[in-house]
Amino acid sequence: MSQLFSPLTIRAVEVRNRLWVAPMCQYSAEDGIPNDWHHVHLAQFASGGAGLVMAEATAVVPEGRITPEDTGIWNDEQRDAWRPIVTAIHDRGAVAAIQLAHAGRKASTYTPFAAERGTVPATEGGWQPLAPSAVAFDGYARPDELDTTEIDDLVTAFADGARRSLEAGFEVLEIHAAHGYLLHEFLSPLSNRRTDEYGGSLENRARLLLRIVEAVRAAAPDAPLFVRFSATDWAEGGWDVADTATVSTWAHEHGADLIDVSSGGLVAHQRITTGPGYQVPFAHEIRTTTGLSVSAVGEITTGTQAEQILADGAADAIMAGREWLRDPHFGLRAADELDEDASVWPPQYVRARRR
Repeated sequence: MSQLFSPLTIRAVEVRNRLWVAPMCQYSAEDGIPNDWHHVHLAQFASGGAGLVMAEATAVVPEGRITPEDTGIWNDEQRDAWRPIVTAIHDRGAVAAIQLAHAGRKASTYTPFAAERGTVPATEGGWQPLAPSAVAFDGYARPDELDTTEIDDLVTAFADGARRSLEAGFEVLEIHAAHGYLLHEFLSPLSNRRTDEYGGSLENRARLLLRIVEAVRAAAPDAPLFVRFSATDWAEGGWDVADTATVSTWAHEHGADLIDVSSGGLVAHQRITTGPGYQVPFAHEIRTTTGLSVSAVGEITTGTQAEQILADGAADAIMAGREWLRDPHFGLRAADELDEDASVWPPQYVRARRR
């Protein structure tokens, strides 16, 4: 058996293979409630052979949405709307995961489908963004700085979101601390200018994330818990892979099981060099430095490429995004590339398998 199609057990959850669907925002919800689009979008990946299917960045409070059209998990109506979607993923053999998120200073923005760009005004359903410091992202509204009471409330909101996610049937939880959103904003000195216990030193900048990891673990004592980091800001003086390795270790000590390694998104002046597997070296370094389980992402488009990443010891699992959008049966194609048996294929589709 290839490594890509070998199972991976995290706590008591066995994932049938290591080719997973990364969280991808759909900007298609109303009042945070997922709908038929999300149902079909996510279930198709399970039919297509994914081992784990992760729902998009899902806000734990209304003002934590990236856009007014983002999904949420801050109330029971949203929880109940997620249930049939989770069931559909499970029924097709995959593990259902959800990414718990807060967009911080990048909240209340127009969707990519809109003609407008930047912050949505209150007159159009927007709201005042919140952040560690009153420092705006390029072209967006200036956020208000969170006070310590609001920070405490956020810790509770993440724990409540975790509890509702389990009630909806999700088996795996991920805390979003990447891509320039709230927790990444606290981590990076480029966006965190605070002088209290949440700013300054690395320990202080990581304090909120670690409190949230601990609170989510208490709310979900048995569930696998991932943390997604941007391994680097791709900008001088910013957060880097050494910081990521250090805080990943701390997160593990507070209850995290796997580190989901991405990069970038914090500042508009980032300078990213892309290419096939361009973020994999970050995952490899964090895995080697810390000894923790990691997933890798970034222009991974074939089964052969994914298998080589695992064979090289760069990661324990593969997260893919755009390739699943291009081909919702990416897992079936990858199995054929690696000459795997037909077990990943739904019986309804086996007759289409190339011999």
